[in-house]
Amino acid sequence: MGDMKVPREMLYGASTQRAALNFPVSGRRFSPAFIRALAQIKLSAAKVNQKLKLLAPRQAKAIIRAAEQVKNGRFDAHFVLDIFQTGSATSTNMNANEVIATLANRSLGVSKSSLLYVHPNNHVNKGQSSNDVIPSAIHISTLLEMKEKLVPELRNTYHTLLRKSSRFASVYKIGRTHLQDATPVTLGQEFGGYAEQVRKSTGRLEQCYPSLRELAIGGTAVGTGINTHPRFAQEVCLDLSRNLGEKFFEARDHFEAQSAKDACVETSGQLRSLAVSLTKMANDIRWLGSGPRGGFAEIKIPAVQPGSSIMPGKVNPVMAEAVLQVAAEVIGSDVTVAMAGQSGNFELNVMMPVIAYNLLESIRLLTNVLHLFRTKCLDGIEADRQRCESLIEKSLMLSTPLVPFLGYDKAAELAKAAYRQGKTIREVVLEKNLIPKAKLDAILNVKKLI
Repeated sequence: MGDMKVPREMLYGASTQRAALNFPVSGRRFSPAFIRALAQIKLSAAKVNQKLKLLAPRQAKAIIRAAEQVKNGRFDAHFVLDIFQTGSATSTNMNANEVIATLANRSLGVSKSSLLYVHPNNHVNKGQSSNDVIPSAIHISTLLEMKEKLVPELRNTYHTLLRKSSRFASVYKIGRTHLQDATPVTLGQEFGGYAEQVRKSTGRLEQCYPSLRELAIGGTAVGTGINTHPRFAQEVCLDLSRNLGEKFFEARDHFEAQSAKDACVETSGQLRSLAVSLTKMANDIRWLGSGPRGGFAEIKIPAVQPGSSIMPGKVNPVMAEAVLQVAAEVIGSDVTVAMAGQSGNFELNVMMPVIAYNLLESIRLLTNVLHLFRTKCLDGIEADRQRCESLIEKSLMLSTPLVPFLGYDKAAELAKAAYRQGKTIREVVLEKNLIPKAKLDAILNVKKLI
């Protein structure tokens, strides 16, 4: 394709530079987690190719050293390509091949004329194709980011909510359905529900692990494994497992692994489910803390910053609002991943970069916002016991436990009368002498109503 000028200070070559000029679309790049996974694949491939006597030992060792440096993040600045590029991410695979080859040749001190010269395609990419390397890197980075970062943060959040549930077990309050007063619950029961949502969301994410452990490596161009050693994929997966501390396996079917991205779509869907759960929880906490005088004001949320540039003393539920915005972003990202997952045309999905970006970005955002929400909001939430219990006494839904004694229609009349007169259910029942006070106190005992 002719000569290509590459900036002298950069480690990549002509293929990367062409892509950099072709795709100045968004400024968004592959995440460090993805680059780590990509470098580890190159490292493991070099070790296996040496073991299979397909690479000279000195070349293999130079590639391994270079890939290790890339994996450690020393050369992230040399991975310059936009997410919106070739749908196979061939450009980013070549970016890695060229950077690693340049570093390897520098360490060997050789020129292109040397027999030891490391070529980005012939040596760094040996036994591989972008079409099997990139989906493998997506699976590896997604699994590790979820298991090492997001899931531990979810477990921390679960235990925080569980502690709050226990602490608030004796805080009796109005239940609400349709945003209207309902029969009593405890604040502990509400927080227990949030804890269970988080626990189940964690379990759903963990159910994605087996699919993510299957790697496309070894399928090369279309899934047939052309130009690679029959043992290459199995040996690379074994080395990846040893180095990363997680079990990875060669895909049961390479045509599925390269043409479809169903495991990624499934994982994105579970991230969306988590986002929906967090939306419910964050909205509830905003409402429960609304006020402090014009709202429910049943809980007190930690004040982390002034809430208004014009209204002195105002405090807003800013951490919950951050959760809601992240959740909206993740739900939108899931739509992108689902649409990209549909683009498995014949033997290759051609929207892999945007799948990788959105999956890893959703995991990063959820991990970060969960940590902040837990430490700056959930940990410091306190109950306003007096406010909660005073609202129960005023609730018209205390007519419900009267139904077995007075019937539904009579209880409904009492509720309407109490509402019109601005009185409590207890006051109206006693005024009408419908139930003796001692018996009424027993019927309306809030501990029995929950």
